Amino acid sequence: MTPHAEAADVAIATERLNVRSWREADRAPFHALNSDPRVMATLGPVMTRAESDALVDRLAAAEAARGCTFWAVERREDGAFLGFCGVRWNAQEIPIRGMLEIGWRLGHAHWGSGYASEAAAASLDWAWRETEAACVVAITSETNTRSQAVMKRIGMERLADGDFDHPAVPAGDRLRRHLICRIDRPGRAA
Repeated sequence: MTPHAEAADVAIATERLNVRSWREADRAPFHALNSDPRVMATLGPVMTRAESDALVDRLAAAEAARGCTFWAVERREDGAFLGFCGVRWNAQEIPIRGMLEIGWRLGHAHWGSGYASEAAAASLDWAWRETEAACVVAITSETNTRSQAVMKRIGMERLADGDFDHPAVPAGDRLRRHLICRIDRPGRAA
């Protein structure tokens, strides 16, 4: 991993979590998460170690280039790696290109504990403090009801005209149809 050695550049602390820059030691537990069929059921195919490592490299490079990314999330009490959460400037050829996107992915053992909502709320607060973005958006497949629930909990609303077929998902795949949720900067009208 090139852009960031072991020192964390971003550190967001919540009551139970640290949301921070990626470290070399995150690679193995991140691959375990990405190779779990339960985690990937609404996200796409399970990843090989090389694919998972390449994702870490892209996320770290995004932080180096733009100052934000989907950062690593660890539990404060024991340092356990839980997954990722954060904000990034979306560069994909999809309807949210160029917008600040929030996203998360946690290991199955950590579902149902409120960690995703806690990390997402902290990431959203960071976005309002550290960027000039007028809004933050999120996307997920229509089948990912767990992520949709997190989006609602942090105050996001589904865009009525925001559904789209994700071009990176093959035609006919049950994950192809995506929805967009949005939250505007506090004090700013839509």
